Amino acid sequence: MKKLFPVLFILVLVLAACGNNDSSNSEEKASSSGNETITYESEDGPVEVPADPQRVVVLSSYVGDLIDLDVPIVGADAWSMQNPRFEDALKDAEEVTEDDLEKIIELKPDLIIGLTGLKNLDKLKEIAPTVTFTYGKLNYLDQHVEIGKLVNKEDEAQTWANDFTKRATEAGEQIKEKIGADATVSVVENFDKQLYVYGDNWGRGTEVLYQAMGLNMPEKVKEDALEAGYFALSTEVLPEYMGDYVIFSKFDDADTSVEDSKSFQNTTAAKNNQVYEVDGNAFYFNDSNTLDYQLEFIKESFLGN
Repeated sequence: MKKLFPVLFILVLVLAACGNNDSSNSEEKASSSGNETITYESEDGPVEVPADPQRVVVLSSYVGDLIDLDVPIVGADAWSMQNPRFEDALKDAEEVTEDDLEKIIELKPDLIIGLTGLKNLDKLKEIAPTVTFTYGKLNYLDQHVEIGKLVNKEDEAQTWANDFTKRATEAGEQIKEKIGADATVSVVENFDKQLYVYGDNWGRGTEVLYQAMGLNMPEKVKEDALEAGYFALSTEVLPEYMGDYVIFSKFDDADTSVEDSKSFQNTTAAKNNQVYEVDGNAFYFNDSNTLDYQLEFIKESFLGN
């Protein structure tokens, strides 16, 4: 019996050690399973969000930023779902709005992102950590970096912002050298039987053309659209807003009669074949993914490469 006691004692120690190892392994698995959080300083104060979000619902225009940062999206707004360039990335996502609370619950998000003024904000916060941004409060580059901070990928986001600035600046210099320093560029959109012209921070390539590249907008555009962001106009006054070069954003169901009008055809841009048509759904946003696409389109249109 005396000989048996030391053996039993050693066995107990071994089992305890194994138990501690199992506990330690369980803790490691738990910490690597996506349960860790970080504190994000939002516009409304600190929010505990997943350190590695895996089921994000996006109720605004930041889908492209998350695609570039390789963050899984389970629900997105209608505009993003209609973007042909996002189709593959969103093939398993559901279209949702801020009113689709039951549908959002079913998606089991671990993070919800939207714009300031989001309806049902308190109810959405009960479903998952919810962060909102004020459109235009940050410039297009800083906004991407801020999205990076939110999903714990700030370094990746900043690297993209630095690289994009370099690429866009270089392309802008090449374009100005080719078309002349005084040449003007307009961004015109034909949407829902209405024409619009845009300032320098309303997507559709405006950030690339005016902010990153430093190209000129016509004086009328500067007067009426720069501060507001956009300006609705009629076919009759369109020539006053058409630059020497035009990015013309169109949607599939848009009325195309304006392109056949004398007002359009008699402009410098139309006469010189310097109107570059784009798919409105693909060119709409100013997220990092779309900005890259816009930059390549603009380079090809103006420089032919």
